[in-house]
This record gives sequence, structure tokens and C-alpha cells, in this order.
Amino acid sequence: MFSGSIPALVTPFAYMGDHRGGAFDEDAFRALVDWQIGEGSTGLVACGTTGEAATMPKEEHFRVVRVCVDQAKGRVPVIAGAGSNDTSVATENLRAAADAGADAALMVPPYYNRPSQEGIYRHFAMLAEAAPLPIVLYNVPGRTVTDIQPTTLIRIVTAFPDVFVAVKDASGVLPRVSQHRAGIGPDFSQLSGNDDLALAFNAMGGTGCISVTANVAPRLCAEFQAACAAGEGARALALHDQLFPLHDAMFADASPGPVKYAMARVRPGFPEGLRMPMTWPSQAARAAVDSALAHAGLA
Repeated sequence: MFSGSIPALVTPFAYMGDHRGGAFDEDAFRALVDWQIGEGSTGLVACGTTGEAATMPKEEHFRVVRVCVDQAKGRVPVIAGAGSNDTSVATENLRAAADAGADAALMVPPYYNRPSQEGIYRHFAMLAEAAPLPIVLYNVPGRTVTDIQPTTLIRIVTAFPDVFVAVKDASGVLPRVSQHRAGIGPDFSQLSGNDDLALAFNAMGGTGCISVTANVAPRLCAEFQAACAAGEGARALALHDQLFPLHDAMFADASPGPVKYAMARVRPGFPEGLRMPMTWPSQAARAAVDSALAHAGLA
């Protein structure tokens, strides 16, 4: 269902001075959606981690999703970040994502609570019982501490194959691509959650990437994914090398600080606001982004 280059969109906020973010800037966001689609992105994630969803009250969160859906106008699918560590809240978020018109929801396993593998399974099984739209599992143990082990992911998808249509795997453990293929089959969409590993991830059977870097370099990321899909290994490697410093620089400081700085570089006038507790990247991180943009031919 999902493949190619899918940016985890930043959310533009009005600039309040000292790089603090205020109200959601709808006009800037609509322009960002159009630019991303025009540059070749094959899907959009609204209100994920990179979109600073943790700072948004529910009403604003799903307003952003609605705006993304409205502006995309069916040209590409929209995936709404909707996870929670409270199963009942996650269920409500699924309904809100569906009401906002999203094509799928991106759902992390419960964070902070640290449930067992059985608890993870039961969390997703309960979501699946009345899921109003498909779910993309999002495994990112570096943020949630909770890790969906391959046997658990296979169990979830096998039990509810019509609900769980893809995984965004940010575990960084590449053998899991093969483990998931062996347990679920080759038609299950596996999306890398790490830009720097996307080349190897795709080579092992992945179908694309939910990307931070694609915010800044959507055309290059789309061309990279197209080369991977077409089996053009030499071109994919060349594009990977062109983008690799940028992948690295996106995390030279706490994300999404570096990517918002980079957005202001490649799209002059893009709002530079970040909501607390996120802060503007350090001088060293900004220098890393500047160097990486030059290496990629974007500045």
C-alpha cells in the first residue's frame, strides 16, 4: 500500500521570537504539501514526531491532519500520526484520524508504560477490533523504549492482515527486514524509519522510507527511492552518497531543530518556530547542515 519517499512533515508554526513557535501556520503548511507532491513524494505523514505532535492538543493535531488531507486532494495518501501509550486514547485517535480523512494511521507501541510483548500485542489487537482505517505500525524503540520484536510484529500482522498494512521500522536492526519477510511474506510494506539505512533496508526487501531528509530534499529522496525500486543499484548508491551527510546532519542536534533550520535555508521565509521544549540547533549543528546542503547541491 505504501512505498517510495514519504516525508514525515515538519509543522510550520508562527515565529514568536527567539525561534519559539506559536500558532499553526496553515498557509505555510499548504504550500509545503504542494511542494512535496510536486517534487515526487509518494505519501505524506502529518503530525509524526518530526511534526512536533507531542506539543499539540488533540483539536489542533487533527486540524493539521485535515489541512494536509484537504491540500493533498487525493494526489498521494496521507498517514496521520495517532499513537498513544493509553490504548483507549489511541482508539479515539484512530477515529479522529479517520474523521479527518487520513488514508492510514501511524501508531507506535505504548511508550513509558513499557508493556511486555504480550501487552504490545493486546494493545494492537484492541485497536484492530474497530479500526476505521489501515494502520502503519511504527517501531522506534529509541524514543518509546518499547520494542516490537519480530515475532510479535508477525503475530500482529498475521492476526489482522487487513488492518496492519505496513511498518515504519526505526529499530536500526536490518536483519528484521528479512525476518518480517519470512514471517509475513514479500507483499507486506516495510518502510525504513532511518534515512541513513534506507539503501540497505531496500536491498533487503524494503519498499521505501518515511523520511526526515525528504522534508528538505524531496526530489533527491524520491529519485533515490525510484532508483531502488527499479533495481538501479549504481544510481541508488550515488544518490545515497549525495544525501548521506544530510541524513547525518538532520540529527546533529535534537530533531526537528536541524530540519527546521534546513527548511529555512532551502525555502526562504519558511517559519523557523519550534515549540518548547525543542530549541534552535547549535551553531555546530547549523554548520553541519550548511555543509551537507552544499554537498547535496541544495545550497
